[in-house]
Amino acid sequence: MQKRILGKSGLEVSAIGLGCMGMSFSYGPPKDKKEMVTLLRTSVERGITFFDTAEVYGPYINEELVGEALAPLRDQVAIATKFGFNINPGNDPRGMTGSMPALNSRPEHIKAVAEASLKRLKTDVIDLFYQHRVDPDVPIEDVAAAVKELIQEGKVKHFGLSEAGIETIRRAHAVQPVACVQNEYSLWFRRPEEGLLQTLEELGIGLVPYSPLGKGFLTGTMGAATTFDSTDFRSSLPRFTPEALQANQAVVELLGNIAARKKATPAQIALAWLLAQKPWIVPIPGTTKLDRLGENIGAAAIELTVDDLGEIEKAAAQITVHGNRYPDRLEQMTGR
Repeated sequence: MQKRILGKSGLEVSAIGLGCMGMSFSYGPPKDKKEMVTLLRTSVERGITFFDTAEVYGPYINEELVGEALAPLRDQVAIATKFGFNINPGNDPRGMTGSMPALNSRPEHIKAVAEASLKRLKTDVIDLFYQHRVDPDVPIEDVAAAVKELIQEGKVKHFGLSEAGIETIRRAHAVQPVACVQNEYSLWFRRPEEGLLQTLEELGIGLVPYSPLGKGFLTGTMGAATTFDSTDFRSSLPRFTPEALQANQAVVELLGNIAARKKATPAQIALAWLLAQKPWIVPIPGTTKLDRLGENIGAAAIELTVDDLGEIEKAAAQITVHGNRYPDRLEQMTGR
């Protein structure tokens, strides 16, 4: 697989990474550990070198899974993980049920999380350490300085931010260069085009789109009759109501039309579209299935022409996406 460098950071990774959250968290019960270890190791064999996890996924068990699976291949891969929450019994890190977890990006907490994550990941250095959500109670300069110290100590290589606002990114970057920002971005959610992409290009920061397949919707496998178990966090998302799933089929039809011409799948066109936006964009689709892994990897070989991209843009401009991506309480934690 082709490689890409995230901005000016020097962090070189596969053009498509692997989001590992769904193996342990959010999309129903944790998947079979042995099967997930096989999938993770197979992904490396197929050319993926960039893996995304976080302490809240599980909590903790996703980092443990990634650490165990990739330990024998550690010198071939880059692992990203995240800090920023207080994880206590009785709260739900997704904020979907029960009490919301408290944000916590105090410097001493960041350093404690780093030590714990290093152990779970079975490694002596974290390649990319993201602040998972901006903590309004801790100046971002203090957060950046704490990660800078971890970098100086050799425990972290690169600093990242997730769902941060533009001014926050600028302030953090002035203290410790930000290698990349992780945000939701896809044909289904294009808010990063409203200033974020321009800022990242100006500062030389990469973008790692999560949910590049619209949490599965852009694969073309969902419709109004699709239902979600209560353990699947999509069951509480406005964009996944039967009405929204039906109304948003126009996006999938657009992808399907291009896919038919390219002898590809809608998911592959969705990923190829992201790759065509900027050379410093690295999407991280998640999967728990080997066939989907192969499908996602195949997207890296699809070239969309200027005419293809123009056709997609023209058609997408006529489509109104229905439903908010998050409930209000989660959306309020983004863009700060």
